[in-house]
Amino acid sequence: MEGRQAVRELLLAGVRRTHEVWIAEDLDPSEIIDDIVNLATELRVPIRKVSRRRLDDASTTEAAQGVLGRAAEIPEADLAALLRPDPDGTAPFLLALDGVTDPGNLGALLRTAYCAGVSGVLLPRHRSVHVTPTVTKAAAGAVEHVPMALVGGLASSISQLRDAGIWVVGLDSEADRSLFDLPLAGEAVCLVLGAEGRGLSRLVRQRCDLVVSIPMRGHLGSLNVSVSGALGCYEVVRRRA
Repeated sequence: MEGRQAVRELLLAGVRRTHEVWIAEDLDPSEIIDDIVNLATELRVPIRKVSRRRLDDASTTEAAQGVLGRAAEIPEADLAALLRPDPDGTAPFLLALDGVTDPGNLGALLRTAYCAGVSGVLLPRHRSVHVTPTVTKAAAGAVEHVPMALVGGLASSISQLRDAGIWVVGLDSEADRSLFDLPLAGEAVCLVLGAEGRGLSRLVRQRCDLVVSIPMRGHLGSLNVSVSGALGCYEVVRRRA
């Protein structure tokens, strides 16, 4: 995991053990670097000062920001567990992504999901981006907090959600009904977002209980999927509140 804020969030999360933190020898002093060093020391995570070249060679992004955290893989969430209410009785609020392939979009969506209180994310196992260093950096630590389940087929998983009493709402630019007319209160819900460009696949769209769109002005037909996801998530939050 590269990036100052991403590594800091990794240390704060405590969800999975960080094996080691690398810091470039030529890095200028800063408050966030001091914070990372203090957190790593407190958690007894080894810190290594390495050359910039060695850190960049080990990095998988073009801008590691002089800090790299080496950690265990993120555990995969169990879909059945995501369908159950929280311990406090709060109904599930899920986000399903139908073939999102851009890592920057996935990272932004995970960050929004965490901030909006999404209890779990469904990602297709195939033809979809999963967690990469770029996703991790864009998510700014959210990958440590949001449970993610990889599913073999999103359409069949949606049927499983509906059988569990979860209301499935698709977000698609071609829908006639507005997102802001969503008839939703405090029930369990899953918001489904389509892929960049093509939107929801035909079968996934058919399996949704309801498909809504974001009202648009001007000549552009749609928003970036991460922006659409942010609007959709917070409209669900507003309705459930």
